Amino acid sequence: MTELSDFGTIVVVVAAGLMLALLSTRLSVVLSGTFATAGVVAVFAHLVLDFSWTTSGLAGAALAPTDPAVMFSVLGNREIGGRTGTILEGESGANDPVGIALMIGMIELATHDNASFWVVVGELARELALGLVVGIAGGLLLLAVARRISLPEEGLYLARLLAGAGAIYGAASIVGGSGFLAVFVAGILLGDIRMPFKQQMEIFQNGLSSLAEIVVFVALGVTIELGGITWRTWVDGLVIAVFLALVARPLVVGPLLMPVRLSRGERTFVIWSGLRGAVPILLAAFALLEQVDEARRIYGIVFVVVAFSVIVQGASIPWAAERLGVPMRRIVPQELEAPPRSPERAA
Repeated sequence: MTELSDFGTIVVVVAAGLMLALLSTRLSVVLSGTFATAGVVAVFAHLVLDFSWTTSGLAGAALAPTDPAVMFSVLGNREIGGRTGTILEGESGANDPVGIALMIGMIELATHDNASFWVVVGELARELALGLVVGIAGGLLLLAVARRISLPEEGLYLARLLAGAGAIYGAASIVGGSGFLAVFVAGILLGDIRMPFKQQMEIFQNGLSSLAEIVVFVALGVTIELGGITWRTWVDGLVIAVFLALVARPLVVGPLLMPVRLSRGERTFVIWSGLRGAVPILLAAFALLEQVDEARRIYGIVFVVVAFSVIVQGASIPWAAERLGVPMRRIVPQELEAPPRSPERAA
């Protein structure tokens, strides 16, 4: 299950990176926002819901990332225009690697009796630093290959891209870095260059990303037993979901958006559009696999929060965009221009 989820997440994250320009998202804002969200949720769960600090930290780490797969699928054939769309895409693509690294650090803290919070800090710093280095190096290598080596068939260009993403993920994981961050950074670097058949690759990559999203949700959904979720878990999950949407995200994201030139409606839309999806469930699954205390409870709560986010917040996105004056246009599929036929083939 986690292997399928990892593959699906890799495809979605590299697709998100390809859609962003090199300087279109401020990674420092994403980093601070992810940490702050995890911390606010953890404090709330401990003080209000009487979770232990370890359980609160695990829940906060799992729920901190927004999910690019859900954000893109909710929009469907619509596209958010201007800076608002870029911010949402950049945030949801970049905070997943940070959330994964944070969750791994929290699991290390929860599974070692003598561990301190500095274990989380050290694990996080190591994964992010090594993932960033491998991502830049791998992205630059793929850039050189894409510019200098041409391939005989159109379909091989996408195969090379996916193979490169897998190699970068594996290299980062081997050295102890964040493979997801490495893939995302490499995708950003590749998104800035002109490549042969780039339009065709982007179209196919978007389709593959949508398929990967479906695979991730199916693979993770089969692990949920609704009958096994107690009424207390449903209540805790709904309380955290409402707090996350109405209190935590405005409290964290609002100040971070102040330096950005956005209208009041656009700023409100960005705050409301922090959807949770398959990635938080995947992070909760990590806790289950490591047999962390109260992992089943955390998994159930994360599922409830994700269900609320997708059903309630997700369904309201188009309506909220219209009410808040956020430009959103419908994407009209365009046919690709066929390459000219050679005289030999025409004959």
